[in-house]
Amino acid sequence: MSKGKIIIISGPSGVGKKTIIDKFINDERFNLKYSVSATTRKPRDGEINGRDYYFLSEEEFNENIKNNNFLEWAEFAGNKYGTLISEVKKSLENNNIILEIEVQGATAIMQSNIIDDLLTFFIVPPSIEELEKRLRKRNTETNEKINLRIKKASEEMKLSNKYSYVIVNDDVDVAVNEFKKILEKELLNE
Repeated sequence: MSKGKIIIISGPSGVGKKTIIDKFINDERFNLKYSVSATTRKPRDGEINGRDYYFLSEEEFNENIKNNNFLEWAEFAGNKYGTLISEVKKSLENNNIILEIEVQGATAIMQSNIIDDLLTFFIVPPSIEELEKRLRKRNTETNEKINLRIKKASEEMKLSNKYSYVIVNDDVDVAVNEFKKILEKELLNE
């Protein structure tokens, strides 16, 4: 495969995007590569620079914005997140690339003429109450940040109709299976 496809996965924080991706990222049939985003937020326990995110200082991130090095970027809860163009270009040479990105960034990519062949997914929780429960169970953020994420999730979910596919993650195995079937249809023509 000389030129891969870009697959965008969005959804509220805590909905299980990364969990779903991790279930099939190593399936060789799909030739997938996870795009590592850049962020100004501090690493959580167990996160590794270059694997989970590129952890940048505010100054480094702003320099990349100034130099137009991001395909998209967004700010949320005092932190910036972005997709480096260099990361996407390098990966697309031989792979289909998965971008796990915020709705704001996904919308910017979908509305631009930068990429013409996108496959987009929006992952939703079964309910806002269930999402809040999942975020609290992670125990990685303050009540204030969780409340911000819940408020943002309500707004983001209103934009789910802009995506090619919407998957409800009530049961992760069911969501993974649905995701896999769509990839088989879209990437393998099965």
